[in-house]
Amino acid sequence: MSTWPRSWGLEPPRIYPIRDKATRTRLALIICNVEFDHLRRRDGADVDVTGMKKLLEGLGYKVETHCNLNAQAMAETLKQFAARNEHRTSDSTFLVLMSHGVRTGLCGTKSQGESTDVLSVDTIFTTFNNKNCQALVGKPKVIIIQACRGENRGQVLVSDSAELPGDGSSLALLSPEGLENDASRRIHVESDFIGFHATTPDTLSWRCPKTGSVFITRLIEQLRTNACRFPLEEIFRKVQLSFQNFPRQMPTKERTTMIKKFYLFPGH
Repeated sequence: MSTWPRSWGLEPPRIYPIRDKATRTRLALIICNVEFDHLRRRDGADVDVTGMKKLLEGLGYKVETHCNLNAQAMAETLKQFAARNEHRTSDSTFLVLMSHGVRTGLCGTKSQGESTDVLSVDTIFTTFNNKNCQALVGKPKVIIIQACRGENRGQVLVSDSAELPGDGSSLALLSPEGLENDASRRIHVESDFIGFHATTPDTLSWRCPKTGSVFITRLIEQLRTNACRFPLEEIFRKVQLSFQNFPRQMPTKERTTMIKKFYLFPGH
């Protein structure tokens, strides 16, 4: 049964419900590539894995971890995880993927660059969409990606008086006309997702060989501090805010299709 703590004073229809702690079967997946055949070793990545695993376990998820996979093996691991029966009695899932990266996706262990052994981001979303993973229909699916997305450094020098371009216009919403309802229920192919990338497209992300990646470190810090008070999207915004004075990279939310607020309710 799905519930929400009454003590939080929230209106149930506006938030994703959580299942009873005694019977739910939350799962999370971590895929982390450290060793590569042709690319440099990702020193410090083990710190990220340890930190994320501890965090997710503390939030009530049973964490499955895989390391050093090529793109095909990553895709197969995602497919097998999406098919797990536990999702039927879960209320959400986390997918954490960490590797070298290119504009189109994450590098497998045999990657030599942009065109070889790359897991596309589209593959991740497609594997867990409402067509291919019906056990998670209507449940939050959080995708966290720690990887470079290009080789740009993500910073630019601007004048203090610089103005943003744009005319302030917006597109009007188009309402469908002349359509009839079918007897069967239709749902969106892709919904209830939120993707959080370490950096913007075409840009590098940064990692310390001793303490792990800047993005994962700050994400863990914000989740530990604020999961008891704020919904996930607001926590992600706080992570972005923490990069305000670190112009080398800026985390970005993408393909967010959550229509409700997702509270993690630690301890419930």
